[in-house]
Amino acid sequence: MKLLRLAPENTHYPFMRLRRLSYPFSALLSILAVTIFLTWGMNFGIDFSGGTLMEMRAKDGPADLVELRALGEHLDIGDIEVQGFGTPSDVTLRFGVQPGGDSAQEAAVNRIRQTIGDRYDIRRIEVVGPRVSGELVQSGTLGVVLSIIAVLGYLWFRFEWQFAVGAIIATMHDLLLTVGFFSVTQLEFNTTSIAAILTIVGYSLNETVVVLDRIREMMKKYRKIPTDQLIDLSVNAVLPRTIMTATTVFLALLSLVVFGGHVIRSFSLAMIWGIVVATYSSVFICSPMLIYLGLRNETSETVKGEQTSTKPAV
Repeated sequence: MKLLRLAPENTHYPFMRLRRLSYPFSALLSILAVTIFLTWGMNFGIDFSGGTLMEMRAKDGPADLVELRALGEHLDIGDIEVQGFGTPSDVTLRFGVQPGGDSAQEAAVNRIRQTIGDRYDIRRIEVVGPRVSGELVQSGTLGVVLSIIAVLGYLWFRFEWQFAVGAIIATMHDLLLTVGFFSVTQLEFNTTSIAAILTIVGYSLNETVVVLDRIREMMKKYRKIPTDQLIDLSVNAVLPRTIMTATTVFLALLSLVVFGGHVIRSFSLAMIWGIVVATYSSVFICSPMLIYLGLRNETSETVKGEQTSTKPAV
């Protein structure tokens, strides 16, 4: 019985030849991501923007989105965001923080209840104040930054400094493109999205460390070949493992997108994007950076020096 192989054996793809294309391409994507983030912003969820989220289901037929959006003007509670999800009868209604504190927020919810009457079944209500949302933003940002610093500090200690710098650049590249992904798609950015970003960072660093570890192993085994050929040899050696890992994780996330429901949809889609970006950056961002940082096989230089010193002096 033959084993399933998603990648051919003993490949010899010249990945490093593409670095002159991958770097301008990645730089362009990063600039676009930052520009779109500053221009369009992000669709912050109720966790970060504050306000009230109501999840409802129409009892008879599909939900009337137009009527629900008009509630903001009739009830004088500001703009209301209405979005359908799941079945045509399911809808989420979100409005911002009302002036007057918690009592005003609760009064707005009661006015909506009275207006929709018995036509909708209110399944869930979430209320987040502006102070809580601000704390969540600070805590989420701090968690992402500290986790990156801790892991990259370990990489600096574990590998050569060129490896750590390459991993830092690849991780920053993945974070920029993930933020740009949320800005372009306008997926709801909430605390679940913070978990997705942390998971993407971990996955990206894992893929990067696998490639870097194989490069260091090949440096000890092949002492005289050029750096670009050494990196190509290392990347091709881990290519079957990389494809297998990315494929299995993608299939699991695809099932979450299809069957997981609206609550974890942004997490699942962001993770699928993160797998693609992390795999790309480990091969085309981190690995070529070792060449530009002047990585050399110091062992081969030592061997050459020893061989030269053994020659008799004239």
